[in-house]
Amino acid sequence: MTIISYIYIPTQRFLYMYYIGYDIGSSSIKAALLDGETNVDIGIASSPNTEMAISSPQPGWAEQDPVVWWEHIKLATRKLLKTTGVNPSDVKGIGISYQMHGLVLVDKLGTVLRPSIIWCDSRAVGIGNRAFETLGQQECFDHILNSPGNFTASKLRWIKENEPDLFDRIFKFMLPGDYIALRMTGEANTTVAGLSEGMLWNFDAGKPYKKLLDYYEIPNELIPSSVPTFSEQGYLTREAANELGLNHGIPVGYRAGDQPNNAMSLGVLEPGQVAATGGTSGVVYGITDNLVYEPHSRVNSFAHVNHSMDNPHIGVLLCINGSGIQYRWIKEQLAEKGFSYDDLEEAIKKIPIGAEGLRMLPFGNGAERILNNVDVGCHLCGLQFNRHSKNHLFRSALEGIAYSFAYGMEIMNQMGMDITSIRVGNDNLFRSEVFGNTVATLMKGPIDMVETTGAIGAARAAAYSMGQFNSLKEAMAGDRMIRTYEPARNTDAYYSSYRLWKEDLKKVTGFN
Repeated sequence: MTIISYIYIPTQRFLYMYYIGYDIGSSSIKAALLDGETNVDIGIASSPNTEMAISSPQPGWAEQDPVVWWEHIKLATRKLLKTTGVNPSDVKGIGISYQMHGLVLVDKLGTVLRPSIIWCDSRAVGIGNRAFETLGQQECFDHILNSPGNFTASKLRWIKENEPDLFDRIFKFMLPGDYIALRMTGEANTTVAGLSEGMLWNFDAGKPYKKLLDYYEIPNELIPSSVPTFSEQGYLTREAANELGLNHGIPVGYRAGDQPNNAMSLGVLEPGQVAATGGTSGVVYGITDNLVYEPHSRVNSFAHVNHSMDNPHIGVLLCINGSGIQYRWIKEQLAEKGFSYDDLEEAIKKIPIGAEGLRMLPFGNGAERILNNVDVGCHLCGLQFNRHSKNHLFRSALEGIAYSFAYGMEIMNQMGMDITSIRVGNDNLFRSEVFGNTVATLMKGPIDMVETTGAIGAARAAAYSMGQFNSLKEAMAGDRMIRTYEPARNTDAYYSSYRLWKEDLKKVTGFN
């Protein structure tokens, strides 16, 4: 009799850990799926294919329906799951990045009461300015680091003054990301960072700023409860899971505004680090460990994603309205049909640094905060008909935007910020070698370009919250470094042209 021995080898079971990150913009919704084991994104989807509509019932107003955001989140999620083939049961966490400063109002059932007043709406400017003067400028700087301005709290006061019946029906007011989390979890909550971006967080006391709430006559109970930025903030309900095509019970583990999130996604977490974006508008977001403010409100200070009272991390936000929009405009007006941005770059490289005396102030996209909210318009300086060509105009346009970035970062330096490193993404003006080299030279330091997106960063943050990574820095270290722009060795031409540009600016605005 032959005895055959069988050795049982159990089937190996692979445990997949995926995380979804959402970026809720005003133009589209992006969703990214992250493999938690490799820290590599495996797919990105967006919806809609064209930009979402922004309603402007009156000049200076800008509104969107939050329910439309939710519809496109559903579409983007299902598209993402279909293209990646990931099993919904393997998704272990959700992160949310959202357009900052918006106002969403809901009743006790979570029903939206009116369209969201979004970030670019200017109807509450006067309300915020009056609060700044009445409460006292230094009082506001000492506690909320800013003027109340046109931020979320002032928009809510506008509702109280102009739509009082609707105000009386409010259960909670919230930011766009808070609303999306509510739709997912049924929980109405917010974060300290969110309260700070709405001008509602008292940095000195570590709680909501009662003095502004009382001045605006906003009852404290309208504020959602606060949860940590990195935490299990709620769990996907069965209803939301069915709509998204996911499993119920998945935790929402992270939430932050788009600019802090973009900085985090680039690994900008510690004092001295800066994230920059050269999109339609330009943004510079730098970190400091001091509760700083700018006395002319040319920049704004918010709690960064890793801020705490014991270990302050403040994000200083600089915005330049006239950035990529100027470059696109001049391309559309002057470039030949079919002329790409790569073609534009090659044409610009034929022109010397400083565009042979032609300079452009790129401020043709409305009032500029870095210019004390003055609308100076775009200015072309030094034009000579017998010397300058279209290519000179292209170069002066690009250099003018670069100079405005350097000018803004000088404001940060004047606040006591010591900029030690600059990181940028691979989806904006920094793709231009001329632009990147100019900014790096004027800022006297390298600029690292990283391959990432805000949605991927939000997914990584959720993975960190769920214990997938040992630190936030480790979570954000999964991106590929694409290139580094180094300061030029011969800087004379750059500094000479920049100096003349600042002289032009002073003549137009009176600002040094």
